[in-house]
Amino acid sequence: MSIEKIAVIGGGAWGTALAQVAAAGGRETLLWAIEDDVVAAINKIHENPVYLKGIKLSKNIRATSNFSDLSNVDAWLVVTPAQHMRAVLMRSPCPNMPLILCSKGIEDSSGKMLHLVARDVCPTSPVAVLSGPTFAHEVAAGLPTAVTLACDDLSLAEKLRDRIALPTFRTYLTDDVAGAEVGGAVKNVLAIACGVVEGRNLGQNARAALIARGFAEMTRFGLAMGAKRETLAGLSGLGDLVLTCSSTASRNFSLGKAIGVGKDAAALMEDRRTVAEGAFTAPVLKRVADAAGVEMPIVTAVDALLKGQASVEAVLEALLARPPRAEAH
Repeated sequence: MSIEKIAVIGGGAWGTALAQVAAAGGRETLLWAIEDDVVAAINKIHENPVYLKGIKLSKNIRATSNFSDLSNVDAWLVVTPAQHMRAVLMRSPCPNMPLILCSKGIEDSSGKMLHLVARDVCPTSPVAVLSGPTFAHEVAAGLPTAVTLACDDLSLAEKLRDRIALPTFRTYLTDDVAGAEVGGAVKNVLAIACGVVEGRNLGQNARAALIARGFAEMTRFGLAMGAKRETLAGLSGLGDLVLTCSSTASRNFSLGKAIGVGKDAAALMEDRRTVAEGAFTAPVLKRVADAAGVEMPIVTAVDALLKGQASVEAVLEALLARPPRAEAH
């Protein structure tokens, strides 16, 4: 099976950036978006002014809102918000269609990682996960990055890599699908916490400490979910964590920063057209971690903040009052 024509499912910033990658070198790429204004703009002026303003897109990208157009392709890059992935995949022509999951999160209703959701809905489709330190506007502009492509089938992984890899989009392979997904899901929640630290002007030392202790939480959770430690320490884990916890270009970091300066979390989330996925991941991540007996105090603190169950001051006091312990725990 060769992979030539790619469909990208989701016309947000990241989906558009991936379509730009897939279309490089004159390769035809289909981008499905639910928003008619996004589809019209991409086809008429080769831009996505709603989600990726200022980036000129390849003319090899054709946008559509018609789901039936997606059947005549070789693989899907699935970039829908995590909580909508199941519904979108239920419309998929599933048999043998490779699905490369590019969203980051955990399904709230089931507590399942997204690759398990995909296997529920499309049991005959090969499933891969693409994750790593990737701000959409930089990827779309052709700036360099590196990502992890995780797939059980090495032969398929190599075909997918060869189809989407560019000199500025380096793709490293692993068979650790769970590990690639855990990093992408957990880092969004930790980025909210780092944003709070920034908003409260607690300093660079505090943020570095939070990233390190957050990575310890990510590792504990990942190992409990069957991930490999080396994957969590790689691009899709630590690499993505450092990026997302360090810049207001991250929607999750920006949400946390706004909470840190005293804005109401519920009002902030209602006012956003783009998704800060960590806000949806925090409660289900806490629930799954608790059920698995994994201690994640930073995730617990973020969940309490987002639900309005505790103030920033109370959360910080509780974290700072935790008893001393060995760093390896």
